[in-house]
Amino acid sequence: MYRLSSRPARIRIALVGTRGVPARYGGFETCVEEVGQRLAERGHDVVVYCRTTEDADHAVTEYKGMKLVHLPALKKRSLETLSHTGLSAWHLFFRRADVAIVFNAANAPWLPVLRAAGIPVATHMDGLEWKRAKWGALGKRYYRVAESLAVRWSDALIADAAGIQEYYRQEFDVDSTYLAYGAPILESGATDRLAEMNLVPGEYHLVVARFEPENHVHVIVEGYVRSDAELPLVVVGSAPYADDYTRLVTSLGDERVRFVGGVWDQELLDQLYAGARVYWHGHSVGGTNPSLLRAMGAGAATNAFDVNFNREVLGADGRYFADASDIPALVHAAETSRSDTVLRGKKSQADALAYDWDRVAEGYEQLCLGLLGRRRAGGRRSGAFPLTTMLP
Repeated sequence: MYRLSSRPARIRIALVGTRGVPARYGGFETCVEEVGQRLAERGHDVVVYCRTTEDADHAVTEYKGMKLVHLPALKKRSLETLSHTGLSAWHLFFRRADVAIVFNAANAPWLPVLRAAGIPVATHMDGLEWKRAKWGALGKRYYRVAESLAVRWSDALIADAAGIQEYYRQEFDVDSTYLAYGAPILESGATDRLAEMNLVPGEYHLVVARFEPENHVHVIVEGYVRSDAELPLVVVGSAPYADDYTRLVTSLGDERVRFVGGVWDQELLDQLYAGARVYWHGHSVGGTNPSLLRAMGAGAATNAFDVNFNREVLGADGRYFADASDIPALVHAAETSRSDTVLRGKKSQADALAYDWDRVAEGYEQLCLGLLGRRRAGGRRSGAFPLTTMLP
């Protein structure tokens, strides 16, 4: 395994603003688990703030070398993240850390608490959250304001895609550190678990997504149903607070569409990716997406929603759709030319080698050390400062 270069001094790093680990929800949680465990292996004292949930074992205080702090959150979509991060920030105010990584610009109102505690802060800005349909006019306005506050109050900004970097450069005239996600490369070729779902390798289409309009699950299902598909479409995913959208998506399906809910068994999920004729990726606002990288690492040919973030990662190996009317032709092409999908999958898997979690973790480590060094040198100031771009 790729090892991080020369061992630096041990520092205490707090990872704040996510649901925590084990990762069972989205990109932020995946990043925290993959990066946090590698920083802990490196010898750093890593603390992850986790939300109290009904199915979590709150007695577990350590996971893959990371120390866990469980704190509650208000069970309301608009307040869950912000309330939990507020408690986490005040906990850190009294417990302290050398550096904090705050995920999600929405948590910007709590950055002054961390700064008052003398903790350097880098904020992972995520994608263009204010574009998500789940937020009303007030929510969208809040996210735009939060972005500007994060730019003002963070010591560094993290972008997981070049498109996100460019957005903050154009909108706020600030630099950010590019730290993409990693892609797990699947080499086993195992398919035995697919029988549990009555699936045959290479004989189904796949969607894996949180049920939100910006992930375009409804568009994929609608377009697929319009097609002459003979292979089933397997839809993996769900979402809290999304009952109306879930009903819409399921209403669009026919007997060929199989809604299987969330799949948290990573071995099974890996085999689902690897065994798909085509993985359909509808995400549009979140920057570089872990689901896309996982599909590429599994060698799955991918058809993606046509936005710059997806083209940035997939390039010429992808096929793209803008609406439901584009999908039937792509379905037909996939089912009539398996050799093309196999070749595209192999090319994508080769490209995925560039997205390496060890290198990503090294980037986070260098960022944290740079923040700490800057504080000790007395050079701290408001606003993000430019650091060397860390390529995936």
